[in-house]
Amino acid sequence: MSIIWTIIIGLVAGLIAKMLMPGRDPGGFIITILLGIVGAIVATYLGQAIGWYRADEGAGFIGAIVGAVILLAIYRLVRGRSAHS
Repeated sequence: MSIIWTIIIGLVAGLIAKMLMPGRDPGGFIITILLGIVGAIVATYLGQAIGWYRADEGAGFIGAIVGAVILLAIYRLVRGRSAHS
């Protein structure tokens, strides 16, 4: 059940990341949501590795948003460069 909550939080985090970083995304709305989900999952496992969360805890909502924003920024850099090449 923990992974389902992480995905739901990631979905919302992806939407908020899109609002925090307006502009055209190379992949569109669906990619932004997927990056939010991946951001939440990465934030969960990174937080557990660092010791911020216990093994049975997921990333907090703020951590998921930060993870989503970072992944969205990296995605824009990578896709932007490959689109111009």
